[in-house]
Amino acid sequence: MNKAHAQLISALKAKKAIIGILGLGYVGQPLMLRYSALGYKVVGFDIDVEKVTELNQGHSRIEHISDAKVAEAAKNGFEATTDFSRATECDALILCVPTPLNKYREPDMSFVIDTTDMIKPYLREGQVVSLESTTYPGTTEELLKPRVEENGLVVGESIFLVYSPEREDPGNPNFETRTIPKVVGGQTELCKQAGIALYEQAIDQLVPVSSTKAAELTKLLENIHRAVNIGLVNEMKIVADRMGIDIFEVIDAAKTKPFGFTAYYPGPGLGGHCIPIDPFYLTWKAREYGLHTRFIELSGEVNRAMPEYVVSKLMDGLNEQGKSLKGSKVLVLGIAYKKNVDDMRESPSVEVLDRIRKKGAEVDYSDPHVSQFPGSKDYPFKLASIPITKKSLQSYDAVVVATDHDKFDFQFIFENSKLIIDTRGRYRTSDHKLIKA
Repeated sequence: MNKAHAQLISALKAKKAIIGILGLGYVGQPLMLRYSALGYKVVGFDIDVEKVTELNQGHSRIEHISDAKVAEAAKNGFEATTDFSRATECDALILCVPTPLNKYREPDMSFVIDTTDMIKPYLREGQVVSLESTTYPGTTEELLKPRVEENGLVVGESIFLVYSPEREDPGNPNFETRTIPKVVGGQTELCKQAGIALYEQAIDQLVPVSSTKAAELTKLLENIHRAVNIGLVNEMKIVADRMGIDIFEVIDAAKTKPFGFTAYYPGPGLGGHCIPIDPFYLTWKAREYGLHTRFIELSGEVNRAMPEYVVSKLMDGLNEQGKSLKGSKVLVLGIAYKKNVDDMRESPSVEVLDRIRKKGAEVDYSDPHVSQFPGSKDYPFKLASIPITKKSLQSYDAVVVATDHDKFDFQFIFENSKLIIDTRGRYRTSDHKLIKA
């Protein structure tokens, strides 16, 4: 242990260190709140001027993060800023920035690279830099290390580099930042020790691994495991439907086996920032090693095809009532990517809505967690959530249950709808007006 390392470890353990969090979104904000609650001085960095202003005023745009918690953090000394030169004040810098795919389904590392380049001139001896963004094995070593060392610092001696993948499950009351075990990998042994010192105060259980690459692959395995199993159950749903079998009944029966089976449930596709994207990080990197990840790519194909399948079931249901999709009026329930959250990133519900719209139907949505759909590059239309009433439901030719928020009154919806396309298994009846998709 050298002097820079010893001083950093001591400051982190004594809660005298200043924690810098780069990216104040779904990952960065909960982390900020946790460190602030522990008594650390926290500086949050973001390029969104409005978000920074709102956070400094005690307001969060994220539904499950209360304004009261943000206000309490500000009272404890938390500051949000767009001034990245303040990175030099921080003893720890934690990167929580997006890692999307480009139009060729290849990793878009621009947010990680640009953020690192923004703080690069202000890095100094005795800091620990931790990347939390999901990425391919080798990112920390290949992209961050050369940039961190560009001005003469040496990773493992004067500055310490860590990869510790974020694990968040928004909307799940059973887990919070503190209680979710955290994987930590360092570029060197001293880096790993710095990472452990950074996170051990904030997280109940740490899982140290041998390298940043091992930590990066751990995160991908977690999400690929989920994506592959959802792909499997989505394919099973299509097979079961063709055979006239209720896949949800089958899953409920199968999960009574006390060993060797984990229940996964089908839906209209995959959503969120992780599950639809992360498998392609590994398939892209595997090609560098001459490998073709066929199993992973096949599950991706199945999952990406589900919105089209849902629309086909909607068309079948309307046909049975002597109607075509074109000219019909359709309501999509829920456009968040999963129940009880306000996050629309990669939401299959939005794609379902868009496909219905492009088929010539008049389409609206209702979502108690998302009041406005502002449009995006891929979906250049704007909509507002409509209230669910007896009159409004009866005005639609069909209702598509795309995201089954608990705030929906499903019995009321069933009683007042002409046709329901259920993609989430919310209804277990075999009523003539229900189509299971």
